[in-house]
Amino acid sequence: MNPHAGESLFDDDDAEPTGSRPAGRGTLEPAAFSDDLLRLGRQLPRGVYLGTSSWSFPGWRGLVYGGDYTESQLARAGLAAYCRHPVLRTVGIDRSFYQPLSAADYARYAAQTPPDFRFLVKAPTRLTDAVVRGERGAPADANPDFLDAVRAEEAFVRPAVEGLGDKAGVLLFQLSPLPREATRGEAAHATIGRIGDFFEALPRAIGDLAPTYALELRNAELLTPRLVRTLRAAGVRLCVGVHPRMPEAARQSAALRAMDAAPEEGDAWKLKGPLVVRWSLHAGLAYDEAKARYAPFDRLIDVDIATRGALAHMVHVALRSSQSAYVIVNNKAEGSAPLSCIELARAVVGL
Repeated sequence: MNPHAGESLFDDDDAEPTGSRPAGRGTLEPAAFSDDLLRLGRQLPRGVYLGTSSWSFPGWRGLVYGGDYTESQLARAGLAAYCRHPVLRTVGIDRSFYQPLSAADYARYAAQTPPDFRFLVKAPTRLTDAVVRGERGAPADANPDFLDAVRAEEAFVRPAVEGLGDKAGVLLFQLSPLPREATRGEAAHATIGRIGDFFEALPRAIGDLAPTYALELRNAELLTPRLVRTLRAAGVRLCVGVHPRMPEAARQSAALRAMDAAPEEGDAWKLKGPLVVRWSLHAGLAYDEAKARYAPFDRLIDVDIATRGALAHMVHVALRSSQSAYVIVNNKAEGSAPLSCIELARAVVGL
């Protein structure tokens, strides 16, 4: 049975350069970038934020970093070198998914980056997983903090915004796979209602800053018109999650189009908020399989032209809509996240 069949399908009929900067004290050295790559960075439009889901990969020597650095060194001090890459203007903070971070933690990250850099931050799993998990990830009990807006504000939203300031590009809530009984029939309607209530209860502003919230699914059956209407009403962006559990990117773009549809604008598709994409995992592979196949993540192995083209198209829609575009790429997408970002940048600028 096709897990993407039924109500979850949408008809889609329209399927400042970062540059080199002086190294700060205590930072690691970036790679030596070619003239072609520097030129690509200058050509990539402002407002297009391409980046990777983390930055601590020793295999990126020569691509992002200029020396043999350990994972520990890169985790601690690599961000300042990472953000000197001509194309990489954003990065995902995945560490926050496993354990809540303090405002001071976020501020330390922000201090390592230039003013035009932005972060995509994942909410802690204790807020986005319906169950508490035991050994090997097996469900152990119901999670009392699941979609708890009060806990989300104190443990995630407020620290991230206060620490990152205007570099807080997107606050992402990636829902872990929900049990079947929560995603079918009337139970699915209740789940979507709970998602809507959660986002409605989150703060619209922290001081002078208005957070951009986004939702990423791992249950394709929840990607329905009802969910789209719910997110639109709450002012939340749907994150296009390129992952084997979800429909391909071109089909998810139809949900975005439905979310932002404005009848008075005719057939032109314009985004009403930022584009948010996470290109996480190559089709047909499990996470551990992809990790073993692609390590040390220094070359493209499984090139995915179809996904790259669909994402470039969505970025063009964001540009003509005067909206920002955030695309976070994982090493497990094609083999090397920085190289995927470079190829996507080339697709966007038409090279």
